[in-house]
Amino acid sequence: MPDLLLELRSEEIPARLQRKAAGDLRKLVTDALVEAGLNYDGVREYWTPRRLTLDIRGLNARSADSREEIKGPSTKAPEQAVAGFLRKAGLSDVSQAQVVSDPKKGDFYVAHIVKPGRIAEEIIADAMPGIIRNFPWPKPMRSGAASARPGALRWVRPLQSIVCLFGSETEETRVVPFEVDGITASNVTYGHRFHAPEAITVRRFDDYAAALEKAKVILDAERRKQIIATDAANIAFANGLELVEDEGLLEEVSGLVEWPQVLMGTFEEEFLAIPAEIIRLTIKTNQKCFVTRPVGGEGLSNHFILVSNIEAKDGGKEIVHGNGKVVRARLSDARHFWTRDQGDLPDLDTLKASAEKFGLDLKKPLDQRMAKLDALNVTFHAKLGTQGERVQRIRALAAELARATGADPALVDRAVVLAKADLRTEAVGEFPELQGIMGRKYALLQGEHASVAAAIEDHWKPNGPSDRLPEDAIGLTVALADKLDTLTGFWVINEKPTGSKDPYALRRAALGVVRILLEKGIRLPLRSFWGAAFLSHFRSSFGGQTKQVFASANQLAETIGSDGVLTESYQALKSMVLENRHQWADDLSAKDADLLSFFHDRLKVYLRDLGARHDLIDAVLTEDADDLLMVARRVEALTAFITSEDGKNLLAGTKRATQLLAAEEKKGTVVADGVSADLFRGAAEKDLHDAIVVATRDAAGAVEKEDFRSAMEALSKLRSPVDTFFDDVLVNDEDAAIRANRLALLAAIRSATGTVADFSKIAG
Repeated sequence: MPDLLLELRSEEIPARLQRKAAGDLRKLVTDALVEAGLNYDGVREYWTPRRLTLDIRGLNARSADSREEIKGPSTKAPEQAVAGFLRKAGLSDVSQAQVVSDPKKGDFYVAHIVKPGRIAEEIIADAMPGIIRNFPWPKPMRSGAASARPGALRWVRPLQSIVCLFGSETEETRVVPFEVDGITASNVTYGHRFHAPEAITVRRFDDYAAALEKAKVILDAERRKQIIATDAANIAFANGLELVEDEGLLEEVSGLVEWPQVLMGTFEEEFLAIPAEIIRLTIKTNQKCFVTRPVGGEGLSNHFILVSNIEAKDGGKEIVHGNGKVVRARLSDARHFWTRDQGDLPDLDTLKASAEKFGLDLKKPLDQRMAKLDALNVTFHAKLGTQGERVQRIRALAAELARATGADPALVDRAVVLAKADLRTEAVGEFPELQGIMGRKYALLQGEHASVAAAIEDHWKPNGPSDRLPEDAIGLTVALADKLDTLTGFWVINEKPTGSKDPYALRRAALGVVRILLEKGIRLPLRSFWGAAFLSHFRSSFGGQTKQVFASANQLAETIGSDGVLTESYQALKSMVLENRHQWADDLSAKDADLLSFFHDRLKVYLRDLGARHDLIDAVLTEDADDLLMVARRVEALTAFITSEDGKNLLAGTKRATQLLAAEEKKGTVVADGVSADLFRGAAEKDLHDAIVVATRDAAGAVEKEDFRSAMEALSKLRSPVDTFFDDVLVNDEDAAIRANRLALLAAIRSATGTVADFSKIAG
């Protein structure tokens, strides 16, 4: 079967776009082929900085014929309707249609249309121009003289050539003829733009890949990555060092070169006085280079690894020299930032009010930066106020949370006050990725408690499912307060995640809270703690409107004096404010419930990832459950219990009762408010009632002690009296009062088991 080779060659494609673009090309082309009736055996995509390539194997040479049935009008239909049917079916005369009889509809026309298949080259030639013109680049551009024309091709960088070849191994391949904006598909590509810029004629993928490699282009991105990683590790080892691995940088660098050449450069040892994080980011961000460290050491060495796209005649000496000059200049800037951040700000007199507000010591550099952050009214979010206001909210919330986490309130407050201060440091201004990390370093330099310094770095954590948690109770408290303030704030202003969009990483923040509570064993009834945060955000977001209205009303009152008509307007204005307050209160309640539901979704994901059954989670999780640790412990206990003999008894005994009760409630059958012993008609009813009383008491006592397994064991003893009850008693007695009383017994079973879980939701 024939194969298809497709290459789109352009000027440099940004490294961050290459992998996705190759995947997009693969999907667009294969979807178009399959939709047109062509199948294939396999496909693989490739990418370099200057080309996207597809190798499609075992493609059909021709699409299959298709048969379509088009139903027409009745044979008695007006001539105009029949004519429309003939046009739709592509028939010239009604005699070309068949007449089909139907017992209900009578006779009607049917056309059977056979559409012949098309050759693959024709399908490809039709599909490719549209795919190329509508390719989903995030920021496409027009280029060249043709760009002035309407409808000119838009590509991420100027498209230079197209290769499109079709054919099998046993025949000569053919160029699939199509053209896009003056660029005609051919069998000609080009190698490395410096080492081998000459034209290369290709036939099929194997000789195409081999020819490119001879022309200093390694087509396979994964192979380029492997070459870079291996050569970098080897050159570091040869110099008594080890490479500091960076998968993200490796991916990026492999997208910058077609012929990777790994070299080593150096910088002065005096720069090693700068924190390693700054050195690494400076060299990575500005020069796309890797750093090294002594074998088994913690600090960095003054050697770095660079990757060139040119095999230089001098062995790379000039390339290393040029990169070294830039690295030294960047490190000089970094050293300047590091030094400046440890000095005094020039305008300390203007920061006294902010310092007093937060209890800051203006003799300390990091305190000065926090005061500056507040004094400048740096915005956190247009609808959520400034960073200073946010820190005040987090302080209040953290003070409450400290009671639950057992953290030292004074250290928690100090950590909160300084947590955002490094936003005003020059190091973080240059490298935002260092926020928290630099705060910790500057805090230690000015003599802060080690836990305070750690909390400054850790209040961002965890940043994902595999990220570590904060080191101690101080950091845990600040991290919880920061995340809960963020979540409640964005809920108040209706900036919630939608679908796959989550611009403020609120899912990550909620999952971080879940991980902290469950992995650190923290009991925290969420609603009781975030209620104050909700109110604070509400006042910030909507309180301004209230103040404006009252200010207008007061100004109006001063103007009107005792004028009765205007006084009525003033009272009406106040009433409007009061009405809005009620609406806001209702809105706040709805947001509170919605946020709790959001947390439940994150908890379900977390527990399922740990292996918990979804039905057991649903059985335990009620819509108002806000102590997530207790929910997790209930799920854990239920998971262990439900497979035991007692667990099977409990499930079997309660399911029959709750399902029958639910069915009767759905019919509207009356259920008594309570169980009356006077309406018992046999020992089975009395025995079941006595067993329910005992089981309820014992289960409630065990739940109070958070001993959920014992609670379930107590409830499992209902199995025998429940079975006897159903064997001896007809629940739906003809006497309405007796029937209602017996249903009340079933309700009591549901109520008793409900203290542990909703067993009706458990499968099996």
